[in-house]
Amino acid sequence: MPDVKHFDPDTALDTAMRLFWRQGAAATGIQDIVTATGLNRSSLYATFGGKQELYRAALRRYVEQRSQPAFSRLAGDGRGLPAVHDFYASLIEARCSGAYARWGCMVSNAHAGGENSDPEVRAALDRHNQQLREALRTALVVAEAKGQLKPDTDAGAVADVLALLAYGVNLRSRAGADARELTRTVTGALEALGAA
Repeated sequence: MPDVKHFDPDTALDTAMRLFWRQGAAATGIQDIVTATGLNRSSLYATFGGKQELYRAALRRYVEQRSQPAFSRLAGDGRGLPAVHDFYASLIEARCSGAYARWGCMVSNAHAGGENSDPEVRAALDRHNQQLREALRTALVVAEAKGQLKPDTDAGAVADVLALLAYGVNLRSRAGADARELTRTVTGALEALGAA
């Protein structure tokens, strides 16, 4: 007879994701997860495997729920630079206010932490960076077609710089940077791209 779970694995994974996001993998122990989810260790291990497997699943969940929808909106927006402005405005708002203020981004936190020593995590971080870069490049190609960029702007190179800027916003916000300061930095970077 199959084992019947007496808990919702998705709810448990969401709880673990928030713990890893806020505290990082190194600072989050299995007992923290047991306490937060109300589950026992054997249920966690039977469902998710060890802590590293749970972390990987939580990182995938974060990217699916938080990053990919934002990337899809940016790539599909069709307004060019205004879409890029809105992407950063939403990013700064999410990082500096609301329930998850000052948590940074789980992906950026993983780039800066020991989590990236895991080859599977590193591959997930590389995929995330590529998706972010591609969404930005898509918006920049639209901006170029609309005459919103300086002539001869290399959309791919600028997308690389803007992707790094997004990671910087995430890390600086976690360190307590003020939304006005982050907005000034982003606005300056984006104004430098504009058509003369």
